[in-house]
Amino acid sequence: SCGWPLNPTGRTGRCGRNLGRWGENPAADPIVVAGTGPERRILLIRRSDNGAWALPGGMVDPGETAPVALVRELAEETGVDLRGRAPDAVLARTYIHDWRNTDHAWVASTAALYLLDETVPARGADDALDADWVPFSSVEQLRADLAGRGGLYPAHEPLLQAALEHAV
Repeated sequence: SCGWPLNPTGRTGRCGRNLGRWGENPAADPIVVAGTGPERRILLIRRSDNGAWALPGGMVDPGETAPVALVRELAEETGVDLRGRAPDAVLARTYIHDWRNTDHAWVASTAALYLLDETVPARGADDALDADWVPFSSVEQLRADLAGRGGLYPAHEPLLQAALEHAV
């Protein structure tokens, strides 16, 4: 295999790097949930690359840790500042089925859950076209609610499900 790292999930049918580095590309996805029960909302951003609604987040910069990247990406994309606040839970450090993955480069995200008592002001910034607090009772409900607004980013559905199971 020429010594290149191999995607742990097998062949993607795509060659080359397509991401910042060969092998695993670490990402950070903060999952910010406010309220409980029927009032529960999740903070999502609208991606500039495909128009879908997704978790805020992005790549961990060289020399940066995932906890620092979680807070930095959240602030950059939504204006929400959670510096100095530890996540309520680190839900996963997992492979993400990202459209940019290739046979030799892939995204692996650290997903952390932040539980707030109520929503805080948020706005789309950096590479996020928009930010919104969306009702959050199930992944199916999110998918249905966002269908006419650009859709829900499918790669984040497992992280959203993990957040629901933890936030109950």
